[in-house]
Amino acid sequence: MSVDVSTVKRVAHLARIAVSEADVERMTGQLNAILGFVEQLDEVNVEGVEPMTSVTPIAMKKRRDEVDDGGKAADIVANAPIHEENFFVVPKVVE
Repeated sequence: MSVDVSTVKRVAHLARIAVSEADVERMTGQLNAILGFVEQLDEVNVEGVEPMTSVTPIAMKKRRDEVDDGGKAADIVANAPIHEENFFVVPKVVE
């Protein structure tokens, strides 16, 4: 894939980036170099290679997925001016 001047201008416009004419030419070359490198990655044989989350083997820490109230309801409403049974009491705003 090759990037031309009009594509660079369009991407700059979509990204809301002000790019001068001199920078457009430079960016065209830079983007083509980046895309060339990405195209080289397509040639790498990854057959049989498992996906990794890290370059070093680590076991992910897991915990049981349990639903609870956190045990903090009383602490949360403690500083409220008015509260009742772990609920905030607020003035009525809709008639």
